[in-house]
Amino acid sequence: MLALRPNCECCNRDLPPDSDQALICTFECTWCRECAEQRLGMTCPNCQGNLVARPIRPAAMLAKFPASTERKHRPETCAR
Repeated sequence: MLALRPNCECCNRDLPPDSDQALICTFECTWCRECAEQRLGMTCPNCQGNLVARPIRPAAMLAKFPASTERKHRPETCAR
């Protein structure tokens, strides 16, 4: 099950579980669409994998399996 992290690792922008602006890699690194496109070239700087839209967990499942509250903010990984 995906962690659904609450923020962009680059700019720290909030990305709620229902956000269509959240992108992830296969290691669940989480980025906002703006940083992914403009700073990262749609490639995760941590694993070099591609970034894809993060799925949205339905509300009923979100209540049973809540999103992560662990914030990861590592702006140094997205500096160019």
